[in-house]
Amino acid sequence: MTKIFLKILQFICIVLVLLSFTILTATPTEAASLSGDLLKQPPTEITVSLGNSANELKYEPNHLEFLAGKRYKLKLINPSNQKHYFTAKDFADGIWTQKVEAGKVEVKGAIHEVELKPGAEAEWVFVPIKPGKYGLRCPIAGHTEAGMTGDIVIQ
Repeated sequence: MTKIFLKILQFICIVLVLLSFTILTATPTEAASLSGDLLKQPPTEITVSLGNSANELKYEPNHLEFLAGKRYKLKLINPSNQKHYFTAKDFADGIWTQKVEAGKVEVKGAIHEVELKPGAEAEWVFVPIKPGKYGLRCPIAGHTEAGMTGDIVIQ
C-alpha cells in the first residue's frame, strides 16, 4: 500500500513539475490548454506482438520509446500458439499504470509483467515517469535465449 501511495505521489509531483515548467514558458493561451487533466488526453497507441504466427520467439517491435509525462496505450497481442510474457520490471517501476485491460477484466495498480496465452490480447494504459533504458524479455525457459528480448527507453 505504501509503495503504491509513493508511486502515485511521485507521478503527481512529476506531472506538476512538467506542467509548471511548460505553463511558465507558454503563452497564456497555450497554458490554459496545457492545464487540462492528463488522464482525459487520448493515449498514444502502440502495438507489440509477442511472437508471431510462424512461432518465432521475438517481440515485434523489440525497441520501444516513450516520453515521460505522456499517456500511452500499449496494445499487446500474441498471435502464436504458445504463451509469452511481456516482462520489464524496471520499466514497470518507472511508470504510473492507469490500468491493464484484457477481455472483460480491468486490473489496476502495480503491474510488473503481463502473460498472454495463445491468441490473447491486452491493453496497458500508463504514463512514463522515470527516464532510462529498460530491458524487456520473455522469461519462459528458452525464449530469452532464443532472442525474445527487447529494450524500452523513456525520455
